[in-house]
Amino acid sequence: MLEEKKYEFLEELLSTPSPVGHEAEGQKIWLKETEAVADRIETDAYGSAAAFLDINPEAPTIMLEAHCDEIGMVVQHIDDSGFVYVSRLGGSDPAIARARRVNIHTRTGQVTGVIGHTAIHLQEKNGTNKAPAWKDLFVDLGVSNKEEALKLVQVGDPVTYVDQHEMINDDRLIGRALDNRIGGFIIAEALRVLAERRSSLQVNVAVLNSVQEEVGGFGARMMSYRLHPDAAIITDVTHATDSPGINQKEHGTVKLGEGPVVTHGAAAHPILTRKVEDIAGQKSIAIQHEAAGARTGTDTDSIFHQKTGIPCALISLPLRYMHSPVEMASITDVQNVIELMAESVMACTLDENFNVLNR
Repeated sequence: MLEEKKYEFLEELLSTPSPVGHEAEGQKIWLKETEAVADRIETDAYGSAAAFLDINPEAPTIMLEAHCDEIGMVVQHIDDSGFVYVSRLGGSDPAIARARRVNIHTRTGQVTGVIGHTAIHLQEKNGTNKAPAWKDLFVDLGVSNKEEALKLVQVGDPVTYVDQHEMINDDRLIGRALDNRIGGFIIAEALRVLAERRSSLQVNVAVLNSVQEEVGGFGARMMSYRLHPDAAIITDVTHATDSPGINQKEHGTVKLGEGPVVTHGAAAHPILTRKVEDIAGQKSIAIQHEAAGARTGTDTDSIFHQKTGIPCALISLPLRYMHSPVEMASITDVQNVIELMAESVMACTLDENFNVLNR
């Protein structure tokens, strides 16, 4: 279990809607927490935010990174009867959208509605029980016509599900947007650990919470180009493949509660990745492994090639039911990702060398 104060921070992060392209409110929560321990804060025009520990101007800078945005929907069309049609923001799944309550985030506040679902009695007559496409989904605001709807919402307003987060036992957390607001929590807590141990820290630290990962990693691309750290350790969620119906031969074996996942692939720098593995062994942190071919599907893909190259390692959190309102994570895994990220930075030295041909 997390300490009460830390859980309150995590809960506030998760409960603050931050759909892709509209992350500001969640970032304000993250900044309030990190600026209390950081030496300075930096933000950009689109809402990515970084917190720094400035240790030595001659030392390398190691960046810890996560993304803050969540998937959602966006108002696409309002018909004459006042029904609101939506399309996706990021990798949202229309198959799980029917019969759910949603919040539409407008300039003047939240508007609640429900995604319509034809009663099962009528489905048997008209065949509407098939999986929907986005064009089939509509939000009912309880209004009578388009004019009434337009007083509440407009085309372009983002939409998120109405869902609570809860611990279903001492270790399992469920809810919406663990992907990847929980990553923002992880890097903020790693920053706290490093700040407490700064007298032994040999390198500078930049902790970046990026926007717009779910539509292409654009926030990480912009800020890593600006900051250009000497190396980066990224955290995101990855698929736990230990629930029924998943082909582990195709998707690998990752189990919930059995430790952080270290990625191996073209974007994962071999020296930095090996360093993370070695630290896990030294600190008795159980880790798992996954392979990525050309892409990791995370902000690592946006960071590693910036300017002259940024050596990257990817440490992922196992997650069941990704991109759903019932994502599930292990708090033990969360704590171990925090520890592994912090210890990996603590192990970096003033003369750290990541050149694979100059070792």
